[in-house]
Amino acid sequence: MAARLLAVAAIVATGALVAGCGGGPQSGGGKVSGDAIKLGVITDLSGVYSELAGKNAVEAVKMAVDDFKKQHADDAVTQNIEVSSADHQNKPEIANTTAREMYDRDGVDAIFDVPTSSAALAVATVAGQNKKMYFNNGAATTELTGKQCNPYTYHYAYDTYMLAHGTGTTVTGEGAKQWYIIYPDYAFGQDMNKSFTDAIKAAGGTVGTADPTPFPNDNFSTFMTKAPNLKPKPDVLGTMQAGGDLVNVVKQYNEFGLRAKGVDLAVGLMFDTDIKSIGVEPLAGTLFTTAWFWNMDDKSREWADRFKERTGVRPTFDHAANYSAAMQYLEAVQRAGSDDADSVRKELDGHKFEDFFARGAEFRADDHRVTHDSYLVKVKAADQVEEDYDFTELVKKIPAGESFRTAADSKTAGCQMG
Repeated sequence: MAARLLAVAAIVATGALVAGCGGGPQSGGGKVSGDAIKLGVITDLSGVYSELAGKNAVEAVKMAVDDFKKQHADDAVTQNIEVSSADHQNKPEIANTTAREMYDRDGVDAIFDVPTSSAALAVATVAGQNKKMYFNNGAATTELTGKQCNPYTYHYAYDTYMLAHGTGTTVTGEGAKQWYIIYPDYAFGQDMNKSFTDAIKAAGGTVGTADPTPFPNDNFSTFMTKAPNLKPKPDVLGTMQAGGDLVNVVKQYNEFGLRAKGVDLAVGLMFDTDIKSIGVEPLAGTLFTTAWFWNMDDKSREWADRFKERTGVRPTFDHAANYSAAMQYLEAVQRAGSDDADSVRKELDGHKFEDFFARGAEFRADDHRVTHDSYLVKVKAADQVEEDYDFTELVKKIPAGESFRTAADSKTAGCQMG
């Protein structure tokens, strides 16, 4: 383990946090621990989620730091902001150890991203134990706002309820009553299977069979062969894989000719990076639910253009959420006049905001779900694509109040903030 952790990549960017004369963090007053605000990004730098999150999630946090400094350039007192990063390799034990090192050894004030739900749950546990801030953007499990919620963890970007409420409900309502679900056999996939099954049943459908698959995995042939031979025959194959695994599922779905055999495809979670890898034509017309897409309006495009200038690529919603969460955290530190976690929490809980990523947003105090609008979208036909990464067409907006389960439901699921 020690050797593995020594190999973890770290990127450090140092800048200045400029605080207001009256209420901002003051270096001389000791309100900023270690005379620096320290942000950590734990992400997948080398595996199946490295394109949708990865190094560009780190860059998104750095971009927020740079923009924050510009916005507060006239303030009187300067503080440092440091951004460090590490590769959790999609393994919860590495995520756990890395989070402890960031909080305890490195003095990190807040951790961001953490794709892979098992890893995210590990980091949330460490955040709660250390009473340090954690903003989850990369993982979807509702356990973060259920029985494993804690006062120092905020679930920011999306979750399995949001995905299922949009896609599962709509596809079932359009006539795909009989489902076959395949899901990666870890916390994210298990939660996706449960959330989609609940949504499908509520919409009048049935999940005849649900099979766990290895994670990560590059061979789904067993499941592709099985799908058209199930009794009763499914109307749709619901794939709950993400990132590189999803790319493999869709390619093999097409290779095995399942659509011609009467089994349509529904995707639980998809990013533009996935569509880029798979190709538009095999996915044209596919419905999915997303927290954000880069060209949904002028405000989103303006930020996405700046992101592309910086990174050379269009952002995923994970990248956008990391920028947004980092900016909200820094603004809360500014309002609190301190990086003390409990002081920052008081500024965040119940705070309502709107930016290019999160519309109609609120830091819900009861369970730390950050609620915001979500979007049911579909993949464009190839002849509708006007530029690279112009893959997504809006079907309908799902308001913030409908996108996520209620705080009461989170409490029923076991959330006790304390």
